[in-house]
Amino acid sequence: MGAGGWRRVRLPLPRLGSTITARIWSPDRDTDRMLVAHDGPEYQSRGGLAEHAARWPAGYHLVLLPPGEREDWYSACPAYADSLVLDVLPRLRARLGTGPAVGAGVSLGALAMLHAQRSHPAGFAGLFLQSGSYFQPRHDRQESGFRHWSRIIRYVRRVLAGATGPAVPATLTCGAAEENLANNRDMTDALRNQGYPVTLAVGPGGHDWSSWGTALDPHLTALLRRTWLD
Repeated sequence: MGAGGWRRVRLPLPRLGSTITARIWSPDRDTDRMLVAHDGPEYQSRGGLAEHAARWPAGYHLVLLPPGEREDWYSACPAYADSLVLDVLPRLRARLGTGPAVGAGVSLGALAMLHAQRSHPAGFAGLFLQSGSYFQPRHDRQESGFRHWSRIIRYVRRVLAGATGPAVPATLTCGAAEENLANNRDMTDALRNQGYPVTLAVGPGGHDWSSWGTALDPHLTALLRRTWLD
């Protein structure tokens, strides 16, 4: 790890009647940049996200959000999107002195981050979405037993049918062996047609932390460069 330090910040979620505690890594120099990650504890412990933050030359604050009620909150839940952008992000910006965030997530966490960005575009400068669970009946019938299946497919249908979108730089990654690859291809095409500067990176591996961690460099690195340095 490079020079920097960790802190814990309690984040009330009044719209959900809950509270989470984020772990935040900050460099030892001033920066107004922030990356906010869903499934934060595992993204760090199994994906190595903090090591990436420590290597980024200009520095950024890394906010690791715990998943809470993951299956509910991360399944295109409007109350969670509102809580993230209207409650959590303003508190973090005031505490850290940052601007709009880059949002990151894997699987359902990627779906939830896209949902939050499209619900409240001003909160986000970019998106890094790995193996997003963009379920569609024609690709994903095997997931139909998931309790929020209907809510997800309704939301994904709306996104895919959209003519325009609140475009920000976005990178999607997916493993070549994943069941999610087809719906990630469809989502990439839709976002591109809506004006997002979007890249889909297909690499070896499957729906697992090893594959997601391996994709951080070069793909997260390239997204942050496009978002923050271009």
